[in-house]
Amino acid sequence: MSDLHDRYNAVEKEIDAENFEEAIAGLTSIVEEDPAFVLAHLALARVYTKTGQHDLAIQHAEKACELEPDDSFNFTALSVTYQRAWAGTQDQQYITKAEEAMAKAHSMG
Repeated sequence: MSDLHDRYNAVEKEIDAENFEEAIAGLTSIVEEDPAFVLAHLALARVYTKTGQHDLAIQHAEKACELEPDDSFNFTALSVTYQRAWAGTQDQQYITKAEEAMAKAHSMG
């Protein structure tokens, strides 16, 4: 498992350098190898948000919540992903979903 963590850490450097295509490729490879690697799903949500691919960002943020449904951080991250999707699209449904995800995170707190 440490190999996946090493690869994940390398991908984080790509994200920091704003090499988003490389980051997406690396993260996709990690979740293909280990579909339950929550950090990679959360990172994909961040990168897809940064590249305006909100549907994909939401899929990965929701997957993190599905994999770890008792972790309030995941629901906070999902709320932020929805908020950024709203900012990028002005689609009102994302505000409602953001509020629901934040309420879920707070209920766990």
